[in-house]
Amino acid sequence: MHLRPTTTADLPLLEQLLVEAFNWTGETRVTLEQVRSDPEHAHHLAGWQRASDVGTVAETQAGEPAGAAWARVVPAAEAGYGFVADDVPELGLAVLAPHRGGGAGGLLLDAVLAQVRAAGRDAVSLSVEDGNTVARRLYESRGFVRVGRTGGSDTLLLTF
Repeated sequence: MHLRPTTTADLPLLEQLLVEAFNWTGETRVTLEQVRSDPEHAHHLAGWQRASDVGTVAETQAGEPAGAAWARVVPAAEAGYGFVADDVPELGLAVLAPHRGGGAGGLLLDAVLAQVRAAGRDAVSLSVEDGNTVARRLYESRGFVRVGRTGGSDTLLLTF
């Protein structure tokens, strides 16, 4: 697996991966169109890649995308379920189905956490739904702790 920083050209890939993240159960709950235009979802990636946005893409040896992790600061007015504070970036991560279970998620998480630290941030947050035990175990193994709850999701925070 090859890792590289995200660029503005990665927006379509990140949108696809955000759909994957929302639909991790296999049920279609959020569509690509919603990610692109519905204010509830569009704020996660609208205007990617702002100066404060960081991210990493995982690619196969053949150069095909396998997944990505990204983090961005959003104002309270655009808060997602993982929102903690105006100065704490929210993290997103998704691995495409054919590449799950091979360690790509951990590699991506570690890379984006290093980017967040290098950007001078003191913490990063995210949301993980009930039942997504694989993701929850990954986040908790890196030191994320539960700091809130919205609906059927926990808000997790990692402080550096």
